[in-house]
Amino acid sequence: MKPTPDFMAHGHDPRDPNPWLAMYLDQSTPLDEEVKRAWLADSSSWSRQFVLPFVRPFARTLIVLFQIIKVLAPRKLAFSRLLHRLLAWGMENFIRPEANWLILRHFHLGSQVLEFIARNSPVPVATNPLRPTAIADVREDMFLVHDLNLYNFVIRLNQALRDNGQQLQHVAEPDLSMIQQPPLALADMPRRRRNFLDLQSSIELFTPIYQLLLTDSDFWRATNSLQLDETIGLYAATILDARSHLILLNNRHPLVPMSTLRAGFRLTLHGLSTEMLHAFLSAKRDQQATAAGREPTDAA
Repeated sequence: MKPTPDFMAHGHDPRDPNPWLAMYLDQSTPLDEEVKRAWLADSSSWSRQFVLPFVRPFARTLIVLFQIIKVLAPRKLAFSRLLHRLLAWGMENFIRPEANWLILRHFHLGSQVLEFIARNSPVPVATNPLRPTAIADVREDMFLVHDLNLYNFVIRLNQALRDNGQQLQHVAEPDLSMIQQPPLALADMPRRRRNFLDLQSSIELFTPIYQLLLTDSDFWRATNSLQLDETIGLYAATILDARSHLILLNNRHPLVPMSTLRAGFRLTLHGLSTEMLHAFLSAKRDQQATAAGREPTDAA
């Protein structure tokens, strides 16, 4: 049985309305129902309310200090394998089940979105999908490869389009077969007493560790990959002729790099916009199946 989030357990009191319940019931933006429950359960946790305000300034101070260290240290010094072992250990032992589930989902969703664009492009484009089934899979440089995949895809896609004199355009019947719910169960995530840390606090703490154990170039590339949200959103919107949904994006203007100090907050927005794009594509897939007289299906 799925645990009922606190904001859903007590009903609605008109004299003291619950803001989390209001956001859960709102249907103005596309988001999978189970994802919304998990996201708001994590966001309304005591960790998010009382730990994050202390973690965020501490983490941003570390980013400044580590940047000074990076100026003095050898520029190519990196410990990617150690970084990912630390991240996996932290996820396994300290992060809330909802946050772990959302993090693992993100790799699947990002891979599906890139495959959607590739399948509906007028030129062939190679992708490198990431499909973790457990936290231990993160140990294989998964966060770093996720960032590399995004940049490599944008370069390969646009180089192929230029070489062939083509451009992305609206596809009347797009291929949406790759858009599925990842085979990850929230119930399978670690749920011990020490698994208390919410998603945003975790990301804020991960960010300076990421900076310290990677080269300055790797860290800069990773943080600025967040501004490709609008780029990927434009690709999907062009294929679907649905540019009005770009209003959901918050990480914009890829030609204007932003400070790494806000990388943790922007990464949270990146995760949410990816979930919303995936939900939007899932709805389009279901509409396509209904119009063709088929029953909408999804992965377990």
